[in-house]
Amino acid sequence: MSYVEFLYELLEIYPDPESEKAIMGSVVYCIHHKQGCQWSDELRKLKAHLNTCKHDAVLCAAQCGAMIPRVLMQDHLRYTCPRRRANCEHCHKEFSGSALEEHQGNCGHEPVYCENKCGAKVQRRHTQQHLQQHCSKRLVPCRHCGQRYTQDTVAAHGATCARAPVPCPQRCAAAPVPRDELDAHLRDHCAAAGVACAYRDAGCRFKGTRAALERHTEESCQQHLALVAALAARQARQLEALRAAVARLALPATGALVWRLPDWAAKMADAGAKEGASLFLNGNGAGEGTHMSVYIKILPGEYDALLRWPFAHTVSFTLFDQSSSPDRACNIVESFVPDPTWKNFQRPSKEPDALGFGFPRFVSHEMLKKRNFVKDDVMFLRVKVDPSKIVAV
Repeated sequence: MSYVEFLYELLEIYPDPESEKAIMGSVVYCIHHKQGCQWSDELRKLKAHLNTCKHDAVLCAAQCGAMIPRVLMQDHLRYTCPRRRANCEHCHKEFSGSALEEHQGNCGHEPVYCENKCGAKVQRRHTQQHLQQHCSKRLVPCRHCGQRYTQDTVAAHGATCARAPVPCPQRCAAAPVPRDELDAHLRDHCAAAGVACAYRDAGCRFKGTRAALERHTEESCQQHLALVAALAARQARQLEALRAAVARLALPATGALVWRLPDWAAKMADAGAKEGASLFLNGNGAGEGTHMSVYIKILPGEYDALLRWPFAHTVSFTLFDQSSSPDRACNIVESFVPDPTWKNFQRPSKEPDALGFGFPRFVSHEMLKKRNFVKDDVMFLRVKVDPSKIVAV
């Protein structure tokens, strides 16, 4: 309840002339003081003030039924009154207030942005025409390959399109050919392209147009025959050398393998950083971290059926001292005689088997540093199987 309403209620409760005179003479603010009205005077003058107070609500002048403050009447009549008359700013047709609200957002003359986000702004009634005929983001087919691209990229695609016709780089008389057929054209059909002689692998260096190649082939039969004969002779010598090499590999060997280990420092660092080095440079089992370990393992072969089992040959490992003076060299040699009863030396099967035999403490890391076992970052290790020393079984 406002202060003014309270005073009027007092008048109704206490209709005393003196009280009424005192109350009506009281100074009050306008009931719209909070809305910004600065008027204040005796209560008896309040009604007269409200008849002109711009913040007091009155019936809409257009008789829409709404109570609107006088100060907002013009805006109401212009923008929100459902009975107002207004023109669309785009098509300029006149509408009532409610009809204008329905019309807005549907006016065909209103400019709107293209839904393809090409950046263009067109009247709503022309959007379909724009999308079909003018939009730079509309999809159009490449006239060469038929694939669809946006209109602003189809030209760039044409520069690399596999089916776009391109002229022959040799400037022959043939019509332009699709880009992906150009290599075949140059290889098989171009009259101006340089073509190598069919006997080039035999040594003929001729290269010319197809017409010149035909003449060359007809005129060079003797030359080509000589080149082919020379090629056949070379290939025969190479074949004989290969056969001899294969034969040497098939002969019984001495049973000794000299293993060259380059990049020793890197392999040593790698062996210390992870498990499972080929030679166990950082040691294995009892020698891990202090020694280099070496092992031998019997693997299955193609001639196992003809060999004598169990394996009974003496095996030796030799680490070479690479001293500059051979007389001062001190190689490290370790050997063992296999025990025929051990599973390690029985005929191996095709199934994976991790069993091996050797020396977990073959040579200590300290000894490797004292002598020239590693020189120029290379180590040499010989593994020898002596067939003359066979254990009696």
